[in-house]
Amino acid sequence: MKDKRRATLERIAGARLASMNGTMADAVGQSNRQRMVWLSLLAMPLLVPVALPGMASVVGAFSILIAFGLLSGQPVPLPAWLARREMNDRARMLLERMTSRVIQVIARWGRPRMLRLSDKPARVVNGLMLCAAGLSMMVPVPIISFDNVLPALAIVLISWGLRLRDGLMLLAGYLVTLAAVASVGLLWWGGTVAATELLSLMGLTFSQ
Repeated sequence: MKDKRRATLERIAGARLASMNGTMADAVGQSNRQRMVWLSLLAMPLLVPVALPGMASVVGAFSILIAFGLLSGQPVPLPAWLARREMNDRARMLLERMTSRVIQVIARWGRPRMLRLSDKPARVVNGLMLCAAGLSMMVPVPIISFDNVLPALAIVLISWGLRLRDGLMLLAGYLVTLAAVASVGLLWWGGTVAATELLSLMGLTFSQ
């Protein structure tokens, strides 16, 4: 059964990977179901704390867009700046290396369960969580850190949880989303405290 799930997931992911050579508008498809797979693939390179300029803003914006689609019940058109974006070669290579590994983990643990969390009545909660994960990825933080890893993990868990109707995976995505939002808040608080202390020290130096 696990091998069958893995083959199915690899087929789904492979179809999306094959469409990544064009623009976002060419690749993402029209349904929220298709877009969630594409979103999870885009977020995978951000699970590794490496520098991918501009990638976080694209994934965050796309996540928020899909979240609005879930809340409204129908896909939201891509804005022009996002529709024209293309994935850079470095991100594509990293994604191709990671996909098989991530798919293997998802195939082992992912299965339909706790179906109420993926039903239509729960789409508001799922949309809000996906939106929060996207926002926490897009918000710049005043401290250099690996702040994209948690939101990326949340997006992967929620996207595949919805695609596979896996409520347990969705719950894990909710918890990681809350952790991501909290980490951004803590980083902002720490950066504010550090900036205040620095200004205070500069003031003392000037007064001397």
